Amino acid sequence: MKSVLLIGLGRFGQHVAQKLNDLGHEVMAVDSDEERVNRILPYVTGAQIGDSTSRDFLSALDVSSFDTCIVAIGDNFQNSLETADLLKELGAKKVIARASRGVQEKFLLRCGADEVVYPEKQLAAWTAIRCTSDHILDYIELDENYSIFELSTPEEWKGKTVVQLDLRGRYGINILGLRREGRLDMSIGPDTLLDAESSVLVLGRHKQVNKCLHI
Repeated sequence: MKSVLLIGLGRFGQHVAQKLNDLGHEVMAVDSDEERVNRILPYVTGAQIGDSTSRDFLSALDVSSFDTCIVAIGDNFQNSLETADLLKELGAKKVIARASRGVQEKFLLRCGADEVVYPEKQLAAWTAIRCTSDHILDYIELDENYSIFELSTPEEWKGKTVVQLDLRGRYGINILGLRREGRLDMSIGPDTLLDAESSVLVLGRHKQVNKCLHI
């Protein structure tokens, strides 16, 4: 379980808070808007109404005690920059900030953010990959070369074992697991059989997965 300071409770921040709650983490939520704070109360451990660009306000939160600080401010980039900078000055262990444009990503990294998330860019990449094949159900980019794909089982894979398909030998693709009825099975061996009811998690280079799926 992690302790998270979440600053900014717009739509993005609200979704982050709800997911952190689902995962069992402790969340202190902050926003200058009382209505937003009240709306998020069922999903967080605590909440404060205040100005995150105020050193006195952030100091009172003891930001260094949190495992991670997330700056999810989406409607005022100047406030986002100042907040990220103040968090680092006050000893925050890790600062993750939201950007909505490429240039914002660069400035946030310069102003103290350890990591930057760019939801629009990441969703655009996910959408582009997702729509290139009927088989791709989900996609997680690990770096510029490798990704994990969740695939509906292609017709030519059904009824065959991992060793019979030999995806590693033919394409350099590794089968990581199968998802059946919403449950992951990661105990994959040479004799694991692929069937129509399962989706397949594979790890590989983008070009190799594209070649394998004839994209």
